[in-house]
Amino acid sequence: MTNASSADVLIIGGGLVGQTLALALAAHDIGSLVVERADPASHLAEGHDGRASAIASASARMLRALGLGDLLDREGCPIHRIEVAEGLNPEIIRFDAEAGPGESQAEPLGIMVENRALRRALLDRVQQTPLVRLVAPASIDRLDRGATGVAARLADGRTLSAAVAVAADGRRSTTREAAGIRLAHWSYPASAIVSMLAHARPHQGVALELFYPSGPFALLPMRDLADGRHRSALVWTVARGAAEAVVRLGPRGFAAEIEKRLGGRLGTVAAIAPAVAWPLGFHHAERYVAERLILVGDAAHGIHPIAGQGLNLGLRDAATLTEVLVEGARSGLDLGDPALGRRYERWRRADNSLTAFATDTLARFFGLPGAPVRALRRFGLALVERAPPAKRAFAAIARGTAGDLPPLLRGELA
Repeated sequence: MTNASSADVLIIGGGLVGQTLALALAAHDIGSLVVERADPASHLAEGHDGRASAIASASARMLRALGLGDLLDREGCPIHRIEVAEGLNPEIIRFDAEAGPGESQAEPLGIMVENRALRRALLDRVQQTPLVRLVAPASIDRLDRGATGVAARLADGRTLSAAVAVAADGRRSTTREAAGIRLAHWSYPASAIVSMLAHARPHQGVALELFYPSGPFALLPMRDLADGRHRSALVWTVARGAAEAVVRLGPRGFAAEIEKRLGGRLGTVAAIAPAVAWPLGFHHAERYVAERLILVGDAAHGIHPIAGQGLNLGLRDAATLTEVLVEGARSGLDLGDPALGRRYERWRRADNSLTAFATDTLARFFGLPGAPVRALRRFGLALVERAPPAKRAFAAIARGTAGDLPPLLRGELA
């Protein structure tokens, strides 16, 4: 059900996760209203957000099931291998894409896509989907959650109603705060320097994760530029106090620092997008549900970008919540029934908590100084490289294919 002022689900936040959730629900005949504070067109501007995301293979299956396969094929770059090392030390863990049982060819470990391209594709799809109504730009002055449903009063006086509300409004979710849901949170003494690089040698679909004392240095393969230059996305973690100095390096100085950390692996490097610093932090909501309210994505959790899993956790939230609400609707339940929210929370908390713990532990462990610790890290890397079962387990986590998957993450519209 979707009309001018009511729907089955009210989604607060029209970012990547919010719009994906709306499309997933619509594919199962559940209507939604998506309220987004910003003008969607502003998110598509050339200079708005130069970041790119690694779409894990399970997340990619969902996007294909929702009709976004053309985007992945046209603008995405498959990740065929992930290489992990401590700096330029020759001990490297290699995770290769491998064909699973009954598969004729290997599924990529992930697909790199520019955030702006993904936003554009989602917006186009949303605007073509009758069961989704995007209300933007708009802000919610008041959200009332009661025994029979939710009602949102917008700043312009309009009122929207639904059976249940979903908070997809990011790390600083005002919806979560108004519901009194507390966070476990802390800041890392580091910032991520994000940019886009052109380089002389091809990346061959290899993602690099090199650990330096200041933090991980990740180079992620992107589709070549139209002029034939090879391209990769950079996520370089530095001490927070050094971030401004790194951002203010001139083009030559910045490129020289990148080349030094790569040991010349990709040849001559040039930055083709401004370097932007993002302070790093961690947060996890004490609970994902309140009366007729469910948290997804960054409203529920935010992790260190060390393994590129942040967006994927949000997409897995969307796939799981869709399955829970669809099963509830088919059983004749009120979509705001607390049992549905509790089922979603049980299903997602284990994966989100484990991933958050793993990324936090890795970030801290690889940041420890001293020769004995470096020797231990190198020994550990060598041990994992020689243990195929461990490598397969890590690869499954990177793909997002571990654990109990809802149908969408298997590429199915149940």
